[in-house]
Amino acid sequence: MQPITTSGAPRPAGHYVQGLAHGGLVFVAGQLPLDPASGALVGPDDIVAQTEQTLANVAAILTAGGSDLSRVVSLTIYVTAREQWAAVNETCARIFGAHRPARTVIPVPALREGCLIEMQAIGAL
Repeated sequence: MQPITTSGAPRPAGHYVQGLAHGGLVFVAGQLPLDPASGALVGPDDIVAQTEQTLANVAAILTAGGSDLSRVVSLTIYVTAREQWAAVNETCARIFGAHRPARTVIPVPALREGCLIEMQAIGAL
């Protein structure tokens, strides 16, 4: 297993790595809508801005591991309200384009304070 670390995504806040490459895959740890440089929440109360930042963080880790968003095979999305789903789906469609990874969306009661979304991904090398 090869740990993946990049300054293009927020530093881990606990005992985990941003990602791991193993067996032809890149496993991206759950990412929040945080600015990588400052650690500040991006887009309070704005699900589109938070989705964009979260995907940018996922993309940075994938790239550091030798993959990219076009090679995502699985995406797990956690949202704090079902009403956010349409905006999240539209934002993902815009960013992923024609590529459609397998995807799971899980509504949760809460994430880190102010965060409306979290994503975990698996990309192919």
